[in-house]
Amino acid sequence: MVIKQLSETLINQIAAGEVIERPASAAKELIENAIDAGASRIEIATAGGGKSLLRVIDNGCGMSAEDLELSIRRHCTSKLKDSLFDIHSLGFRGEALPSIGSVAKLTITSRLPGGAEGSEVAVVGGKVSPVRPAPANPGTTVEVRDLFFATPARLKFLKTEKAEAGAITEIVKRMAIAFPAIRFVLSGTDRTTLEFPATGDDRLARIAQVLGSDFRDNAIELDAEREDVRLGGFAGVPTFNRGNSAHQYAFVNGRPVQDKQILSAIRGAYAETIPQGRYPVAVLSLELDPALVDVNVHPAKSDVRFRDPGLVRGLIVGAIRDALRREGDRASTTGGGGMLRAFRPGFSPAASSAPSPSGGWSFANSSSRPFSPTAASTAGFNETVQQPAFAAMNLPTARAEAHEVPAAAPDVRAEAPTPSYPLGAARAQVHANYIVAQTEDGLVIVDQHAAHERLVFEQMRKALSGRRLPSQGLLIPEIVDLPEEDCNRLMTHAVALEQLGLAIERFGPGAVAVRETPAMLGEMDVAGMVRDLADEIAEWDTAQGLSAKLEYVAATMACHGSVRSGRQLRVEEMNALLRQMEATPGSGQCNHGRPTYVELKLTDIERLFGRS
Repeated sequence: MVIKQLSETLINQIAAGEVIERPASAAKELIENAIDAGASRIEIATAGGGKSLLRVIDNGCGMSAEDLELSIRRHCTSKLKDSLFDIHSLGFRGEALPSIGSVAKLTITSRLPGGAEGSEVAVVGGKVSPVRPAPANPGTTVEVRDLFFATPARLKFLKTEKAEAGAITEIVKRMAIAFPAIRFVLSGTDRTTLEFPATGDDRLARIAQVLGSDFRDNAIELDAEREDVRLGGFAGVPTFNRGNSAHQYAFVNGRPVQDKQILSAIRGAYAETIPQGRYPVAVLSLELDPALVDVNVHPAKSDVRFRDPGLVRGLIVGAIRDALRREGDRASTTGGGGMLRAFRPGFSPAASSAPSPSGGWSFANSSSRPFSPTAASTAGFNETVQQPAFAAMNLPTARAEAHEVPAAAPDVRAEAPTPSYPLGAARAQVHANYIVAQTEDGLVIVDQHAAHERLVFEQMRKALSGRRLPSQGLLIPEIVDLPEEDCNRLMTHAVALEQLGLAIERFGPGAVAVRETPAMLGEMDVAGMVRDLADEIAEWDTAQGLSAKLEYVAATMACHGSVRSGRQLRVEEMNALLRQMEATPGSGQCNHGRPTYVELKLTDIERLFGRS
């Protein structure tokens, strides 16, 4: 077998298989070139999903005839000097244009801002035509026709025109978010014109253009720094979520990336606040020394590798969680409109059980004000107790069972109901599960079990980094029969469980004895909780140990010890629950990510009855 040198055309076609996977890949490379050229306006036109035509026009610095001739040669670039550790541009490999030219019909026309005339070069299936003079506006126009005509096998792997056009649209959106000072226009026979006017330094305005105006009302600004790594951007409130992760955008030094580590950090930051199967909306921008990140992992340049991935993950998780705690609980502003639409004629009853666009039943309009656990929300705790005037409501007066109502501080007493609190004053309990409270400008409906579950969980979470939770000894230890392997797993983490107030010991090969339970949980199904804990530990028990997963244990224990659905509460108990929710961070969602309350403004109610 004889070794031979491959032809330049075949080399370029091999390289094109890595760089140009689909029309969206070509669009990405051409838009990056336009941005690196200093363009303030970029127009993209397509036909046939980008397979028949892809044209990118910019008003950047343009190229001379000499530069134009070099631009279609492999590994010729103006953006890279002598090192891969100091990259400040989007492109740097010098592969995009020759790769496109090897599999398509490529024409590049360019003119310098002060030039008398422009120049043009054409590449068809790897064959280069001489550079010739051509009329052109200042800047560069790149036209790609019949993509992959020289490699027909690649065409068989492309998706439908609509899918390919959607992929190009997604590329333009990511670039538009990254560079708000640039005007982007996307048009073509297969789509309506999509335009993103320049917003200058107002990054949130550009994000709102891409993600919708609702994001502006539901976004929390991020600004954090750790060891010369800076994180900016915006994170959506937990109740403003979507059915997939397509609305999560990440940028590293201005470069759009799709890094699994960053997406994993976003999931971790929203743990216990987003329902299963739903995804938060977030736009993150990381700025760090180029030497600390490798962008040359793949020819497509969409993957990156950080020198200290743990630092980056910790920064993202910590910044988002701090922002959520700082902003307090806020209902998504999209729910009120969804509820009003549901009452319109022709509304299908089957749709009444579908979640709102935000993923939760969060009925609040744009005037919704968040509440946060500050002194203002607990100001009434130490005031003189007045007899609540609820006799006419004929509310149930069942005696509260021990430990089922959230424990208040020793000096906390039930306050006179008043709508001035963020969550208002309790007015009724319906179906023995939902608390209806009146606020100054609307009403709030609270799921009592979900709310109390979150309150108990937050108290247990504090115990993970502090003192041991108070426990109550059982007069007769509860013996729980389990498979031997489950007993072994539980005993491996017995010390950590004891920190949460659950004291267990081995009772033969196939059983454990429970001697103490957390005092805050009160009367509960001990055997059921222990079996659930064994199942969860079996699912995630890894070499990392319990420390990284201990909050899941606390969540399971909290669920077993919360006020159950169907428990009738007195007015004082309902108001105590509302006040403690206001004083507890994260109380807007239960441990499983479902909302604990929904809010409907008075203006929305009036619209339902045609009063406004």
